[in-house]
Amino acid sequence: MKIKFQYIAIAAAFVSATGAYAQKKDENIGTEVVNVVKPYTPTVSDAFKVKETPVIEDEDNTQKEKIEYNIFSFPVASTFTPSKGKAAGVDKPKRETLYNNYATLGIGNYGTINAELFVTESLNRNEYVGGVLRHISSQGGIEGVKLDDKYYNTSIDLTYGNRQKTFSWNTDLGFQNQVYNWYGLPLEYQDVPFDQGALLAIDPKQTYNSFYIGGKIAAEDSFFRDASVQYKRFWDAYGSAENRFFVKPSLDIDVMDERVKVDFIADYVGGTLADDAEFPIDYTNFNVGIQPSIVYQKDDLSVQLGAGIFYSMGKINGESDNNFHIYPQVKASYKVVGDLMVAYAGAEGTLQQNSYADFASQNPFISPMQVITPTDQQYDVYVGLKGKLANAVAYNIRGSYMSEDNKAMFLNFNPGVLPGPGADLFGFQYGNSFSVVYDKVKTVSFFGELKADFSKSVTFGINGTYNSYSVDRQAEAWNLPQIKVGATLDVDINTKWYAGLNLFFVGDRKDLVLPNNTFVDTSAAVYDTEVVTLKNYFDLNAHVGYKYSERLTGFLKLNNIANQDYQRWVNYQVQGFQFLIGASYKFNF
Repeated sequence: MKIKFQYIAIAAAFVSATGAYAQKKDENIGTEVVNVVKPYTPTVSDAFKVKETPVIEDEDNTQKEKIEYNIFSFPVASTFTPSKGKAAGVDKPKRETLYNNYATLGIGNYGTINAELFVTESLNRNEYVGGVLRHISSQGGIEGVKLDDKYYNTSIDLTYGNRQKTFSWNTDLGFQNQVYNWYGLPLEYQDVPFDQGALLAIDPKQTYNSFYIGGKIAAEDSFFRDASVQYKRFWDAYGSAENRFFVKPSLDIDVMDERVKVDFIADYVGGTLADDAEFPIDYTNFNVGIQPSIVYQKDDLSVQLGAGIFYSMGKINGESDNNFHIYPQVKASYKVVGDLMVAYAGAEGTLQQNSYADFASQNPFISPMQVITPTDQQYDVYVGLKGKLANAVAYNIRGSYMSEDNKAMFLNFNPGVLPGPGADLFGFQYGNSFSVVYDKVKTVSFFGELKADFSKSVTFGINGTYNSYSVDRQAEAWNLPQIKVGATLDVDINTKWYAGLNLFFVGDRKDLVLPNNTFVDTSAAVYDTEVVTLKNYFDLNAHVGYKYSERLTGFLKLNNIANQDYQRWVNYQVQGFQFLIGASYKFNF
């Protein structure tokens, strides 16, 4: 075996255990041919632990040599052709189509029709328009009711919006028509045969109409945060007409590394009620206010310190009533254990504007002869604890003490609604309507809530409220329940089926009635009234749906499954067991 070596430059240092060294002086050694007569037979020695100071026994191993290789290349014929590789496929789930619009139609017993159409469309990258049309109606038919008990509720809302990089704004326009009947005659008219002619003489129909136009603007990275404005006109079938206008701008101002929030409020309501009745009522209420606050945040602590300053200018039938109010607006929260436990507390108050439209939405069976005045919510002091028991379970518990002056309550009996001697009766003057009365009310309240997402397909929630009321001038806290409980359960059974349950419970309530008759002399100083108790009730509702396709879904809704004949308001029995079957269709233009 012949190997040709060429030594170009060798300079090596050899260190022995005794510290001696040697050096070759001539770096140009030259070339020579070495004949190796014994083949190289390597061996592997046993492994050993390297010592801290190794000892070199073979000096020849330390010589570094440069080796030159001569490679002789020649072509080799080959018929191998590599095949093209194919990328491994990944199964992708089918992308769900998103639809901007839907239409829903449902039909049920009691001649119930429920329809809804929602449409929205982007005009370009920044602009959009939308609208929603809703209708729900029932032909009535409650057992034992002597008068017509049908109702209609139809509304249309339109919107136009514009989204820019630094701000966004939208404007809204809407109209609503509602038809209700004062069918809740006193029990003496329900239990005994009532003259058919007298029944035909009663016209229990009431119609509410409302029109509004408004808008909102919000800004980014500016001291101006947002502002909302709205004008609303509300009128009924008895000559009542109410106008309401409000504007609410809000600012965020940075002062010495702290954020100061300033909210402004200007809220006007005024009109004439029961203009076609015997005693029309003229009223105006104009509230202006400013609510500055400073927000302090450090680590897990967040505190907002502020106050509300309001001036109210009111007038009822020419009599003025102007007042100045100052309210606390303080809130604080502290993360005791991150998001698992957050303690919070506060003391807040405000001047709440009331309106005929708001009262009619809460109780459509009120009479048009009302006195409208703001509610002075002097303070609401509360403390609570919220957080998570687990990743999927959230809780919230709270206790509060609130004081309100001129708190509005609904009452069945009101001498101001009774007709004068020999006067013709309107449809709401048969003891079948409600009036708003005001009183100073203090409320001790406890609230608890639990929400759980057991999985992606099962959600559950339950909440309960207990209230204890203390009144000043009135005998009771009329139509205010002490206990309210609600629970919901929603389940996605599979990709096609879903279902849900809803249960709520309302405790006893008190009301004041004139038991024997309503045809009395309104000049009487004392009326033979009676306090009645409306029994507590629960209402169980359920729904189930089937997704036939991405577009089409069928549903079945069941209300008042236990067929409870409870009274939501005195003498106003609700519909019994109800079902609604229908479908919803989603689409794009």
